[in-house]
Order: sequence, then C-alpha cells, then structure tokens
Amino acid sequence: MARLRALGAKAQSHPGYERVFALLNATFRKSKLAQRLAVLKSATWLIDILERLGIGL
Repeated sequence: MARLRALGAKAQSHPGYERVFALLNATFRKSKLAQRLAVLKSATWLIDILERLGIGL
C-alpha cells in the first residue's frame, strides 16, 4: 500500500491504480491463505508497471 500511495494523486486516475487497490483490499481479504502470496505478487507486478510508465512522477 505504501508503494501505491507513493505514486501520488495523478496515478489515482489511471485504471491500473484502481485494479491494484482492489487486489490489495477486497481480493486479498477474500483469498484463501494459500492464494494470498499470488495476489501480492500480482499487485507488486502491476505497481512495477505503473512506476515504469511514470505514472505519478
């Protein structure tokens, strides 16, 4: 969540931001314990993509 917030307000309008936010909140909480690592890896990957796009910089 800290990395996501660090992207800033400009990134919040990007659709990828909303997807990562959903992954880290609702999807993570609904997932079984064994699936949570995969959810975190997916969120990390999407945040990496947003950072590489320069969203929020």
